[in-house]
Formats: sequence, C-alpha cells, structure tokens
Amino acid sequence: MVRMASWAASIILVQEGLEPNFQMVCRDRNRLAMQSDIMGAYAHGIKNVLCLSGDHQQFGDHPQAKGVFDIDSMQLISVIKNMRDEGKFQGGAVIHEPPKMFIGAASNPFAEPLEWRAHRLAKKIEAGVDFVQTQCIYNMDIFREFVKQANDMGLLEKVYLLAGVTPMKSVGMAKYMQAKVPGMDVPDDLIKRLRGAGKGKVADEGIKIACEQIEEFKEMKGVAGVHLMAIEWEHKVPEIAERAKVLPRPKVE
Repeated sequence: MVRMASWAASIILVQEGLEPNFQMVCRDRNRLAMQSDIMGAYAHGIKNVLCLSGDHQQFGDHPQAKGVFDIDSMQLISVIKNMRDEGKFQGGAVIHEPPKMFIGAASNPFAEPLEWRAHRLAKKIEAGVDFVQTQCIYNMDIFREFVKQANDMGLLEKVYLLAGVTPMKSVGMAKYMQAKVPGMDVPDDLIKRLRGAGKGKVADEGIKIACEQIEEFKEMKGVAGVHLMAIEWEHKVPEIAERAKVLPRPKVE
C-alpha cells in the first residue's frame, strides 16, 4: 500500500526527539538507490534500519507495479554492514563518513518448516544483523520452542530479539488473521477465549492477552524487548504499554 516514505516519517520522529526504526524494503529500489537512501537517512540523524524483502505488490493496491528485488533482505543486511564497518559501497568506492547504523531484520518463527526458523535467524546474524523483530506472536508454544532452539544455538547472545505483540481487538480480526494472513499462526484456543469474553469485552480481553504475553517475555531468556504493533488501533498503544508496565521507558545514558 502507498504510504509516506519511511525515511521521511523517521525524520519527523527524529525532530520530535524520538529514535525511529527506518524500514527499507528490497521490493521498490535497486542497490544503488538503497545505498543512497541509507546515506541520506543517516545524514538526518536516523540510526536504526530494519531490512525487509517486502511483501509482493500483488497483495497491495498497485498490483500492476513492477517489483525490483535487485537484492534480498539477507544481502541488504550485508551491504549495510559493509558500508558501516568497512566504509565501502558495494561497488568498492570508499565512504568518507560511513553510516553507523544499527541493523535490524525480521524473523517469523511460525513459517514452515519450523525446525529451520532458528537456522534462518543464524544466517541473518552471520550477515551482520544487530536486532530482530518477530512476526506477531499468538502461538506461544511454537514461539517458546523457537526461543529455546535459538538459545541452544547461542544465537540470542549475539542479537537483540524483539517479540512481536499485536493485540486482537475483535473475534473477526482474529479469524481473518488465522485464515487470510500468510505466516500467521492464530490458535483456535485464542479465538475461543476472545469469543468467551462476552459482548463489549472482546477488545479488553485482547489487550489482557497481549499484556500476559509481555509479562512472559520479560522473563524469557534471550528476549530483549517487545515490538508492540497495535494494527489500526494505534491510539491504544499508551494504554497497553501502561497496563503491561513497560512505562516509563528506561533512560539510556
């Protein structure tokens, strides 16, 4: 879907005193444009970049658009790491002011085959990723197993893992995400719990479930934080953060 450019929105957030995660997708630009945008974003004070392959344009409002996909997210991670650590563009030219970006990537613990998810994470760490944001988590059993495997492999000592939390605001939303959203695992038990909350109380039950997840993540070895995604419910983020007792944010000196 067409939205404001991530670098532009990130600049606004920097001006407001916040620290955004600039998102870059490989769908829309070739490697020349992406390296150029990284330099431009860093020049405006943006310090974090999330590297994504990008959803195929067929799923959006411009299905006739041509995808670029010159490189994938794994290669993009490597390109930015080389720009930062070696001070060189992919073509070999020297960068006089290397972009000191904190590099992020996505991880989906629920994509098949499940046993390869941690190995996929290992490849991204090897490519140079510093932090990882997961897909929305609903199937806690599968996520616990993913974290255990990643811990056993020593991966979560090398990267900051942010667990994806998206509160359900309706039974309809839960059923849609279960049936229609690729890579999502919404257990029947969760839908049953939402439905059992009663009329007018489903949204609050969805927030309660999200807060319970956050409480578990606080104690889970290898989980560094949460990525709170209140989809089309953004105004609820402060309330959820307060109920989950993650405010005030700690100050970093």
